[in-house]
Amino acid sequence: MLADLRSALPSPHRAATRAATRAATLAAALAGHRVFAVFLGLAAALRVVTMLGYHPAQLYWYDSFTYLDTAVHLAPSAAFHPIGYPLLLRALWPAHSVELIAGVQHAMGLAVAVLIYAVLRRRSVPGWGAALATVPGLFDASFLRLEHAVLSDTQFIFLIVAGLAVLMWSPELSARAAVTAGLLFALAALTRTIALPLLLLVLLVLLVLLALTLRRAGWRAGWRAGWRRLAALALAGTLPLAAYAAWYGQHHGRYALSGADGVALWARTMTFADCRAVQPPPEQAALCPNGTVVDAASEYVWAPGSSLNLLPGDRFQHNDLARSFALRVIAAQPLDYLREVVRDTSIAFAWTPIAHPARVTPAFGFGLGHWPLPEQPLIDKVKREYDPDIRGLSSTGPYADFLVAYQYVAYLRGPLLGAILLLGAVAAARRPRTALLPWAIAMGLLVGPVAVLDFDHRYVLPVIPVACLAAALLFRSRRGTSPERQDVQPVRIPAP
Repeated sequence: MLADLRSALPSPHRAATRAATRAATLAAALAGHRVFAVFLGLAAALRVVTMLGYHPAQLYWYDSFTYLDTAVHLAPSAAFHPIGYPLLLRALWPAHSVELIAGVQHAMGLAVAVLIYAVLRRRSVPGWGAALATVPGLFDASFLRLEHAVLSDTQFIFLIVAGLAVLMWSPELSARAAVTAGLLFALAALTRTIALPLLLLVLLVLLVLLALTLRRAGWRAGWRAGWRRLAALALAGTLPLAAYAAWYGQHHGRYALSGADGVALWARTMTFADCRAVQPPPEQAALCPNGTVVDAASEYVWAPGSSLNLLPGDRFQHNDLARSFALRVIAAQPLDYLREVVRDTSIAFAWTPIAHPARVTPAFGFGLGHWPLPEQPLIDKVKREYDPDIRGLSSTGPYADFLVAYQYVAYLRGPLLGAILLLGAVAAARRPRTALLPWAIAMGLLVGPVAVLDFDHRYVLPVIPVACLAAALLFRSRRGTSPERQDVQPVRIPAP
């Protein structure tokens, strides 16, 4: 009879009933996510305030303009910058607006939080815990500044978190998920080359998790299927890199992803290299320390008096020679190398941010005023070709005044980052099938840049969302979950 009454209703009334039913269903679905919805709304408002407070966007010499120029003239860079980020800028080029770039990156910052929250809720983390894990990425003023700058970091963070979310989404790693994750990590490596060893780290951790799983299920039952999925991930992750390396070779005469990896590693060794112990061959001896002293390893790349910059030609022409020298130094002085990596990594855990190198502003970078661009031919070229409205950054009150005060409160201090990583380590030890992968990636993101070049506070920011994801997994709730869901695994092989 009720069905008859509903069918008798005029069509507008039936439409209204359906709309009310859908609204009620949506409200019920969102009821468990109210805390995160409030956080997301406040974080979105902060990003609007940032765009209103600083015009047009933060542009750095020379990184930002190199990215923009590469976006217009697509070709692999001979130095530090691979093609991933310029591809995004190329897609946004028709708008001729660096403000649009900043807006898209602010949206990426919000998307990272949504991915982390969704993965944690799917892994049975309570709503409060999942929402809390997104707080640093949503509200730390350093992320607001980074998203508002024409730099590759925000895209890099998004791709790493997206790849991790794909791997952790399902109890069973399907072939489709493996391929998708491999492509995302490949794109991350083409955005910042530090993701290249991360891809190897992901494969290693998944292999360990597969071994843990098959020890219970039986090796014959699932090794072949598990191996195929890991192979699919590896293949999807390496093919785009191989294609880019071939393209790089067409332009620069050698098969590589970067023309600066050797220069970076050489700079890393300049803080401890002892050529009396290393005894390099004559062709490498010119790269030994020559008495030039700077306050950070990365500064040796640019110091006019450093041994590399005294060689004839451009510094990056000597990339292969610099790499050979650096590897020889590390092999001869492994303990000195580890000491320097540990010492510089420890800067991340200081309560008061340490300027490293001294010329940078490690935190609290929002200010008031106008910052003109330097007089450079490349800047004029980018103005003509990408965005005629490019100009120096200017602050606008009262939005900038609010952000200047806000940044001193909304900053993740080093000891808090240490505590988050420690919680992640506990989660990885107690629940390796769920927490080992994100914790390992967080540690790789923290140590990797220091190991291959130097510490930079910018390089710490990608660590934070992934570390929070790993730490939150310690608070997974087993209440109301089936035994099968209690041990959700990134790699689980179904029985034949």
